[in-house]
Amino acid sequence: MVVADSQSSDTGTILRVRGPLEFKCLLDSTDALLMHKVISRTFETLRSQVKSESCVLTVCDSPVIIWPNRGVHATPEEISPNMLCEDLHQWIQTGEQESAGKRSAKKKSKKSPGASVINLRLMMEVTKSGPVSAPILSRTVQKSHFLSTSLPVDCVVRTTCNDTIEDALERLLEALTHQLCEMEKVALQHMKGTTLLVPEPLHFLLPEPKGLVTVVYPAGVPDSQLETQRKELHQQFELPEDWPYFRRANAYHFPNEPYRDGYLRNPHLVLTHPSLDNGKVYLVQGIYSYHHYMQDHMDDNGWGCAYRSLQTICSWFQQQGYTERPVPTHREIQQALVDVGDKQASFVGSRQWIGSIEVQAVLNQLLEVTSKIMFVSQGSELASKGRELANHFLTEGTPVMIGGGVLAHTILGVSWSETTGQIRYLILDPHYTGAEDLQVITDKGWCGWKGPDFWDQTAYYNLCLPQRPKTI
Repeated sequence: MVVADSQSSDTGTILRVRGPLEFKCLLDSTDALLMHKVISRTFETLRSQVKSESCVLTVCDSPVIIWPNRGVHATPEEISPNMLCEDLHQWIQTGEQESAGKRSAKKKSKKSPGASVINLRLMMEVTKSGPVSAPILSRTVQKSHFLSTSLPVDCVVRTTCNDTIEDALERLLEALTHQLCEMEKVALQHMKGTTLLVPEPLHFLLPEPKGLVTVVYPAGVPDSQLETQRKELHQQFELPEDWPYFRRANAYHFPNEPYRDGYLRNPHLVLTHPSLDNGKVYLVQGIYSYHHYMQDHMDDNGWGCAYRSLQTICSWFQQQGYTERPVPTHREIQQALVDVGDKQASFVGSRQWIGSIEVQAVLNQLLEVTSKIMFVSQGSELASKGRELANHFLTEGTPVMIGGGVLAHTILGVSWSETTGQIRYLILDPHYTGAEDLQVITDKGWCGWKGPDFWDQTAYYNLCLPQRPKTI
């Protein structure tokens, strides 16, 4: 594994270099020791290439090309080794600016601050200057095994506002060399006969002050078979052994990469916390997707709010690495309730509501997740549940589904004062029917802080509090 940085993920500039390195070697023998030696020599050749003058880095979406081992020679000529690394942003073009061919600063979201990322591409020059010589061909007849694959190199380093391009690229090349060493170890450790599993680097953001860490896993080996490696990593970084940090689903999502499924993640992060006398904020821990009415080409307006709240909860378990199962559809939720004997077969495909008890049953059936149910005889009593809810978010950290009357919501946290008893609830509303527009969702209160009067004071409520498995 490679420690990429120990600074906060919310500030500074991340340099990220990616690019396939072609791995090719001939195995003249099936002897394990000899094969390992050949593979190690091939990795050593790749490390030499990274350190050679033929190594080239291009800044994505820009005209910038850098030869880091030629005294940090670069084009355009205005770029010098002593230039501040963050000044590279001025050369990066957005989509609108590419057609105009003008360099300008990258646009930054006003509502989603965080680390900026400069993406680079790793390349190798295949031609060299010098006298031209005639090619020489030779033919050798022998039986051998040819290994050929592309290594998905992916390295990151964080820069500060005072780091020069030369300083940053020196650290980046060190990280690249280190990553190739880790790839070699993983490839040899998991080699089966003459089959080489491609080593894949993944980045994980650990709690402060540990920061961003890169781990190399063998592609194709499921998380269930990598528990020993994860335990070693937990011990190395002194992490608790009841919360997953190094499953593939925990991999860090870089701020400039959109999620392919189109769902918003953690819209509550842009909200300002309420101010209560001696109040503390207790929030959902980890990442979830916002699921609401009318998504997935499904018209569930008026009956599907609890289904959507359940989908948000399932997305939390999926994105924390507790399950590899996709978020269930309405039909799969209904079928699960039929399978456990809670509903008749005619329930599948219907537009019938479900509540907290059904959510509990589905989580247990599909994800093997247990849940506690909190019963509240009338909405006015919810104001007295601050301690229980605060403890849930502190210890379990999962989203909570609450159902009362004909409505269901998702509670993502509470702001609660132990001295005064004041409380505010962070609500994610599944009744929203619009587009995935963060500005609208937060400005209009579809994700927002609510007071005790948000609840129907006379209706009874059931709360489903999912319990996370104590595992890594």
